[in-house]
Amino acid sequence: MKESERIVNEIAQGLSQLDEGASWFSTLEPAQQKAVLREVVSHSMQAHATVEDGREGVARSGVKPTANPAVMIVREPLPDRMAKIINLPDSENVKAFRVLVSTFSVADTRRRELECRGSCSHAWHNLT
Repeated sequence: MKESERIVNEIAQGLSQLDEGASWFSTLEPAQQKAVLREVVSHSMQAHATVEDGREGVARSGVKPTANPAVMIVREPLPDRMAKIINLPDSENVKAFRVLVSTFSVADTRRRELECRGSCSHAWHNLT
C-alpha cells in the first residue's frame, strides 16, 4: 500500500485526523497533489460515493460550502464533478483534498458497515 493510500484510509477510518492529512498533503508538489486527488476520487468511486455523501463530506471538511470543490461535489453527475475538482487550479488543491477525503470517508464508512462487516479482506479496511 502506498503512503498516500495509507494516509487517506487512516483518515477515512478515523485513525488519523483530517488536519494532519491536509498538513501532509500541503507538503507535496502540485503534481504529487494531483496524483493523490486522483487516487481519492478512484477510492470514492469504488466506495460508490453519492451526492449526499458529498454534502456530508463538505460539512465535515472544514471547507466553506461556497468554495469551488464544495460546490462541485454536491452536484450530479458526481464522477464528472469529481474529475473537474481534480482539474481546479493548484491553489484549490488543499480544499479539494479536504472535501474529497471527507466525502470518501462517508462513502467508505457506509461500505465497511454494509458490505464488509465481519468478512472484509480488503487490506485498506484492516489498518489497525
